[in-house]
Amino acid sequence: MVNIPVFHLPWPNGPKMSTHELVISSEFVYVTGQNNGYVAQIDLEGRVRNFFPLLDERGKTLGPHGLLLDRQQQLWVSLEFIGEVVRLDENGHIVERIDVKMHVAGSDKPINPAPHGICLGADGQTIWFTGKRTSTIGRINPNRTVEHFEIDTLAAMPIFLQAGLSGFVWGTELLGNSILRVDASGVVQETPIPTKNSRPIGIIPAPDGHAMWFTQEAGRNVGKVTIDANGKVLIQEYRVPVLHENDLLGSLSFDRDRCLWVQVYSPVGNDYLVQFSPALLYGQPGDSVPYDIHPLTSHNAMLHRIRMDQAGNLWFTTMMTDTLSKVQLV
Repeated sequence: MVNIPVFHLPWPNGPKMSTHELVISSEFVYVTGQNNGYVAQIDLEGRVRNFFPLLDERGKTLGPHGLLLDRQQQLWVSLEFIGEVVRLDENGHIVERIDVKMHVAGSDKPINPAPHGICLGADGQTIWFTGKRTSTIGRINPNRTVEHFEIDTLAAMPIFLQAGLSGFVWGTELLGNSILRVDASGVVQETPIPTKNSRPIGIIPAPDGHAMWFTQEAGRNVGKVTIDANGKVLIQEYRVPVLHENDLLGSLSFDRDRCLWVQVYSPVGNDYLVQFSPALLYGQPGDSVPYDIHPLTSHNAMLHRIRMDQAGNLWFTTMMTDTLSKVQLV
């Protein structure tokens, strides 16, 4: 049995339809409202505890988007609109600022790469971020120096990063239609996705760590990424049983039972979650894998991100309704 309560986020400056990323600590869920200019702190019962402002002196949003919790459970936020990655204290105050803008020879004006997705590297110390605007991957080293690494594909729009398989950082290229991986030296390798114009979104490690899984917004597949004995990156695609031809995928998460959950939002019907049996992990494309569909009350609401908490519940954001939902597996 599944129960899915919905919690509305009363952003201080009103609804902006801009509820984006989330991370979950042992006590709180943190959510970014990018156009609102706040990070929301919500307890595990769904009660909003605080809104942390990330605004300039004129009250204009700094564009908070990506979130991560480091090994000390310190909260980091990417400020996409001003080219910074910042660390917040427990009261939501900025206690560390890292300028990640790119300084180009011959120009006195730095370039904002628009840091979008951020993740912690396999070493537990390095912070990686996507340069959404510049087709780059950035690295904040433990000594707080910043480096940028180019992606070969122009206008690739990298949006999401996650450390995982074989110690690499893996990412999705929304417009480049590729999965990227970055090694510890900053070398970026791209692997094209078989489905054209698939618009990959989220990417996460498999529960056993032997693969990465990702969603395709427009391709309506989930993809499995592995590395063969020769070091070649392989991508297999598995069809998501969408209810309508034009439905779109959001992100994905595994639960404690190794079921894969996929967000789906629909321009013609209600949104829903697809829950795949653990058989998906070891099946082949085209296999018949059991699944369940869990309908939601929203419609075409752009489901954005989904993650599991320590108790095994799944939490997900919905951009267009400024809501946070909790999947309780009873």
